[in-house]
Amino acid sequence: MTECRQEVFPFAPHFSRRVEAAFSAGQVSSDGGALLLREVEGKINLLGRLAGCFWDGRMPLLVKHPLAQMLAQRIYGLALGYEDLNDHEQLRHDPLLALLSGKRELEEPLAGKSTLNRLELVNRTGRYHKIGYSAEAIDRLLGDLFIESRTAAPAQVVLDLDATDIPLYGHQPQRFFHGYYDSYCYLPLYIFAGDQLLCARLRAANQDAAAGSVEEVSRIVAQLRARWPEVKIVLRADSGFCREALMAWCEANPVDYLFGMAVNKRLRQIIGRQLHEAKMEHGASGKPARVFAEFSYRTRKSWSQARRVAAKAECLEKGENPRFVVTSLSAEEWAARDLYEKFYCARGEMENRIKEQMAPMGPVFCA
Repeated sequence: MTECRQEVFPFAPHFSRRVEAAFSAGQVSSDGGALLLREVEGKINLLGRLAGCFWDGRMPLLVKHPLAQMLAQRIYGLALGYEDLNDHEQLRHDPLLALLSGKRELEEPLAGKSTLNRLELVNRTGRYHKIGYSAEAIDRLLGDLFIESRTAAPAQVVLDLDATDIPLYGHQPQRFFHGYYDSYCYLPLYIFAGDQLLCARLRAANQDAAAGSVEEVSRIVAQLRARWPEVKIVLRADSGFCREALMAWCEANPVDYLFGMAVNKRLRQIIGRQLHEAKMEHGASGKPARVFAEFSYRTRKSWSQARRVAAKAECLEKGENPRFVVTSLSAEEWAARDLYEKFYCARGEMENRIKEQMAPMGPVFCA
């Protein structure tokens, strides 16, 4: 009889050892899913390339825990939800984490919490300056991985920008209260191209959501165009990034943009007729009604020039729901309705990518 039930799943070997997933064993780990991460990492060599962004000035004969091994231990620990360094006092004896970290002898302990803490303090204090890193090389790495994932030059790259909160519980450096999130938090900046991360910059929460975005975008755009000179690049973000500095930079470097806009009285007055039409249509049908419009708009002080604005005049059961976006894209490329419904609203998928980034981390604690 043919055996249709597979009980053993082989993975890539670890030196001379076989690596297999099975459903019966003496010592069982609940973190077996990390073997799938190891398979993916083995194809792109992310951790090996990240280790290449560091330099190690320790005496080789005295090194017990190699740099690449410590990086892998910490990163896999974070991916598995062990964000606290104290967790590694037990995890250092976990044979599965030893395998993930690339340790040849799985019975030997990994680095402890104090050793990993010294690794995380590199470039912050002179006392632990035996190990350092190049921030520029780490920034380039994410862009290189994105470029290498494409076999041919894309016609267009859409860069989605957003900021989110990392709640804090303790007295971390640069700890500030953020009114929108109603908590003490950090405010990292994320930039995605589709489902691939190009930037994750940790920032304090006492600043504008768009702070530093010009510098990050200019770095990424330069890297992309060095490989694909003719690629069309579009920035897409919510109203938190509708800033003169970012729009002016795009116009000077030819990069297109599509940003949400905060609603104000003047904008509502401009689409007054469309709002009335939507209200009448909603009253007649009892269903949500949308009417779109577009116009040239310039603020009194903050904008250097007039720009194209597309508006959605919408009426729902709960009342009026106007929305506005500003763009450098022409009406020939994108009509107002498609610009909002098909292009701008597609940025909502980025929220799922941010949730994926935040899920293993959880809140940040500090003693």
